[in-house]
Amino acid sequence: MTIGEMSRRAGLPESTLRYYEKKGLLRIPRDGGGRRDYGEGDLAWVQFLRRLKETGMPLRDIRRYSDLRYAGDATVPERLEVLRRHRAYVLDQRRRWDEYLENLDGKIALYERSIKGPA
Repeated sequence: MTIGEMSRRAGLPESTLRYYEKKGLLRIPRDGGGRRDYGEGDLAWVQFLRRLKETGMPLRDIRRYSDLRYAGDATVPERLEVLRRHRAYVLDQRRRWDEYLENLDGKIALYERSIKGPA
């Protein structure tokens, strides 16, 4: 598929896809005319890259994971370790957000009681 089709299907601007390629996160073959030729596997990979980014994985770790992926199946143990470390990070972030939410809920309850006045 063309970069335009990939952009629409992935829900990302073409500039982002080019950026991913420039940073080495995507390695897209070219057709006879030199145009990018994305496949279904590339779409799944782009969607996974997006999830890694959205969960806060640093670009250097995404790049490392991508390099390992393109290096082949022999790197599965290393990729697993990258994902396990990131999972621990995500769990820690979730714990922190749960604490922030609890604090906000407490403050909201305080204000709601204040507005209602004494019982």
